[in-house]
Parts: sequence; structure tokens; C-alpha cells
Amino acid sequence: MRRFAIPTPSSPPPPMSATTSKTYDSQSVYSPATLAIYDTLVLRLSNPLVWRCPTRRILDLYNQHVTASHLDVGVGTGWYMDHCRFPASPRLALMDLNPNSLEAAARRVGRYAPTTHVADVLRPIDGHGETYGSIGVTYLLHCLAGDIRHKSAVFDHLIPLLAPGGTLFGATILAQGVPRSAAAVKLMGFYNKKGIFGNARDSLDDLRLALASRFNDVRVDTIGCVALFSARGPSP
Repeated sequence: MRRFAIPTPSSPPPPMSATTSKTYDSQSVYSPATLAIYDTLVLRLSNPLVWRCPTRRILDLYNQHVTASHLDVGVGTGWYMDHCRFPASPRLALMDLNPNSLEAAARRVGRYAPTTHVADVLRPIDGHGETYGSIGVTYLLHCLAGDIRHKSAVFDHLIPLLAPGGTLFGATILAQGVPRSAAAVKLMGFYNKKGIFGNARDSLDDLRLALASRFNDVRVDTIGCVALFSARGPSP
């Protein structure tokens, strides 16, 4: 898909406003105790039964796009990186706002000797000179406050870390433009009320537009209320 002449956000989100502070609330949920049950609660139960997107479909996305130099942003427990098929001897970097998640994921994939980076990707990422052939942003966007147009600043901040022709890919749970079961509506409403999710206004159309205005070869597929996407950066 060609780049569209659509304006992109020109300034970073305001510092710790009432809206952006919810981003930090969503991150605080990921304590060691929560991470200990995350795989069961999210990957084995919520994904197939509530969001109607089997975890293996997201794993397939990793297997399709992950490269020998990979940056994962919003790492969860590191399950996808633990199970995906990396090329031999990958260079792996992990980035998250929550040190608990970084520690858990780094320990899980310690065989790859990953580097870890604490960063808020809603803000410009300074001092990170590496680039990567693939960047994963799985289940990150729906945890951030604001609508997709606001959160798409994440893409702007990650593009400088994407090698020429590299691929950014991931998955996010949407509230608009996708089918939602009664269970999904109820659980999503609860998570938004608690500040765990921030996706009440996240729509499929806005996601497609945000990606198409920044990347080439954009693909967005939906399974249940989950959008699986991939997008290629400009070629050299």
C-alpha cells in the first residue's frame, strides 16, 4: 500500500495530563503477582473465549514477521518471544514502561541475552541508537489512554528505530468496527473503568488510517475483536 498524504501528529502528548496518567495506571497493574497468572488469564482464557482470537494466531504473526534483529515493545511475560521461531542467534531488545514486565520477559528469554530498555513510547525515545528489522507491539495500544489518533504517536516514535524496509507488527483489542461478544463488551467495559484498558474509542478505521499514513504494505486482519496488523517501513 502506498503512503497517503494524511497529516500525522506533530507533537508529543502533554506531560502527565488527566488522560495520559491513565497510561501509567494501566502499567501499574503488571505486578509480579499479576504476571504470574497473565499467561493463564490472557493467553489461555481471554484470548480464545472472550476476545475470540486464539493465541496461536498472534504467535503466527510473530513467526511470519520476526527477524534476526527484533525489538519487542510492551513485552507482557515474553511468551510470544519464548515460543516464536527466531532466526539463529537473534539480536533481541525489550522495551516497556514497567520494570516488572521487562524483568519477567528478559528472564524468560534469557537464552537470547536480550537488552532491556525502560521507555514510555507515547513520548519520543531519546538516546536509542539501534535499529531493528522487526518491531512487535502486541497488546500495547489498547492499554494506552486516548483514541487511536492520539496513540498513533507510538508509531512516530518507533519509526526511527525501524531499519529501512523493516516491519512493524502487532495486535490490539478494538472496541469499534469489530464484532464483540457479550462477554467481550462486559469485560472491556470493566477494564476501561479500572484503567487497565484505554480502548473505548479505538476503532478499526482509525487503526487502518494511522498505519496507512505512515507505512507501506499495510495489512490489517481482524479475528474476533482483535486486529492483527503488519506494516513495512520505507525501503532504502
